[in-house]
Amino acid sequence: MPDTTRTLPSAALQQEKNQSAKIDHVAVVIFGASGDLTQRKLVPAFHTLYCKGLMPEHFTVLGVSRTPLSDDEFRSQLRAGVEQYCATKPDECSPWDEFASRFHYISIDYDSPESYQEIVAWLGSCVALQGTDNCLYYLATPPSLYEPIVAQLGAANLAHGEDGWRRIVVEKPFGHDLLSAQQLNRKVHQVFEEDQVYRIDHYLGKETVQNLLVLRFANAIFEPLWNRNYIDAVFITVAESVGVGRRAGYYDHAGVMRDMVQNHVLQLLTLTAMEPPVAFNATALRNEKVKVLEAIRPVQPEGVGQNSVRGQYRSRNTGATYRSEEGVRSDSETATYAGLKFFVDNWRWQGVPFYTRSGKMLATKTTDIVILFKR
Repeated sequence: MPDTTRTLPSAALQQEKNQSAKIDHVAVVIFGASGDLTQRKLVPAFHTLYCKGLMPEHFTVLGVSRTPLSDDEFRSQLRAGVEQYCATKPDECSPWDEFASRFHYISIDYDSPESYQEIVAWLGSCVALQGTDNCLYYLATPPSLYEPIVAQLGAANLAHGEDGWRRIVVEKPFGHDLLSAQQLNRKVHQVFEEDQVYRIDHYLGKETVQNLLVLRFANAIFEPLWNRNYIDAVFITVAESVGVGRRAGYYDHAGVMRDMVQNHVLQLLTLTAMEPPVAFNATALRNEKVKVLEAIRPVQPEGVGQNSVRGQYRSRNTGATYRSEEGVRSDSETATYAGLKFFVDNWRWQGVPFYTRSGKMLATKTTDIVILFKR
């Protein structure tokens, strides 16, 4: 399946940031703007970039969601997210109102063509004020809404601008399984060209993950030791200290395997295990990561119990359980924790176990990759 997820070393990442800062005008439309992802991740990221001077001089954001909110209520919600989740707090780099004034909100029905005409009108006002038609759509909704949103964007002629580019960012999980991922891909390509589509795994943008490539391939000490002759085991941990929060409706269908393991955890595994790419570009890096995935030893049904463990959380402080969370079925069997043992059957890693674990409501929030060298 085509993929435009980007993985770049730090220098290349900085170059991309510099290039993005040169864009004078851009409008961003966030679908699912009243949700957890927008408050915890997206707007804090916007605020950080804004404070570093990396946002376009003239940018504006339209939040759309089913929840009825006024502009002021939406901005108040965003401020709470920045205060809680952003290292740079409101008013630390500039008055909050200057930043917040760029955010607007409308309540829509995702299946209603009339709702998308409101987006058309809003973008038209942006073009009139800014003189450009650059627009980024960000799908921060449950995956079940991806197809109808994309279809409605196409029906409203919002996929292509007359005087600028249009792009769409699709959050994970991209489909529920292989067949649904392929179907979603076909639906997206009916409306958008491949070079307009960005399938995002935000873990790949973390500085530590970026530096892993530098540590491996630009370090004459580590790379010769990075193989089965010197390494006894690899441990990868992606732990969260929070519960499902407001994402219960999505999470109870996805669980930790689809929410974290098949994307974030496996991305970290492939970056750790991959061969040196022929070039530091998206295609070369992607090709080497795919080779790692193809070399992972399949787990047979009789080996599941020996190579994996699953569980649900119970809060040590309050005693609250996953099943008691609002929106979770009382008899839910959805796993919120998974520990897995993988083997990568190639010349470099033959016989070296990769132990991965990920879960919610754990003691600390951390992402670790531990390499255990032989004595």
